[in-house]
Amino acid sequence: MVKDKKIGLIGGGNMAEAIIKGLLTGGVPTANIIVAEPLEQRKAYLIEQYGIKTTGNNCDATLFGEIIILAVKPQTCIDALRAMKAETSAGKIFISIMAGVPTKTIETELSEKARVIRVMPNTPALVLEAASAIAPGAKATSDDVSLAMEIFNLLGNACSVQEKLMDAVTGLSGSGPAYVFAFIEALSDAGVKNGLPRDVATRLAAQTVFGAAKMVLETGEHAALLREKVTSPGGTTIAGMHVLEKEGFNGIVMTAVDAATSRSTELGKG
Repeated sequence: MVKDKKIGLIGGGNMAEAIIKGLLTGGVPTANIIVAEPLEQRKAYLIEQYGIKTTGNNCDATLFGEIIILAVKPQTCIDALRAMKAETSAGKIFISIMAGVPTKTIETELSEKARVIRVMPNTPALVLEAASAIAPGAKATSDDVSLAMEIFNLLGNACSVQEKLMDAVTGLSGSGPAYVFAFIEALSDAGVKNGLPRDVATRLAAQTVFGAAKMVLETGEHAALLREKVTSPGGTTIAGMHVLEKEGFNGIVMTAVDAATSRSTELGKG
């Protein structure tokens, strides 16, 4: 179980903080967590806020942890990995949340025997409601994947995919919060246009999206069936749905995900 493991985080940014919050919520003792972070102000904040250990040296965190979470910017990852290489041992699991960095790159820089798992969480991790996809590297075991699933389920909801699908994950759930924020803003604008105060319109829009998403997750029913249940013959909803259909709503969303997926692929090629 993850609460029995020592965990070192390389990088102490927002996503690392979200992981810390999830780990502590899941019962991991503060004494079992260390963060390597170069900025003194950020280190002081993490100590004060969460009571965990910090260091300015990546190797210290690597030596300490049985699980090493790589949470540095992708453009700095090669230097970070090379600095850690001497402290790599076969018993450690490396979990990367570095966008666009393949497990093969990490394995090459650390060791061909390194057990690496790649994870793509999204920004709702900051409120412990992330959608995360997990892909194992060449040497990762099923137990390693289960451990990663346990960690990222503490941040929301995690699923396992093949690494070749990570660009699609980026296009859908990685970029997806921005699409949803835009939709909430549009719903709110529409409410204001029809006379609602802005604060009321935004609250109703956000809760509507939250409640609808919860229904999909908790009922297990197909989204189309749930939509059908709220769409009465000759009613208000079918009138609105007719406009969405006529304006190509589904196609616009699919094209947006396609564009984000293609851009993720481009960035991954360097």
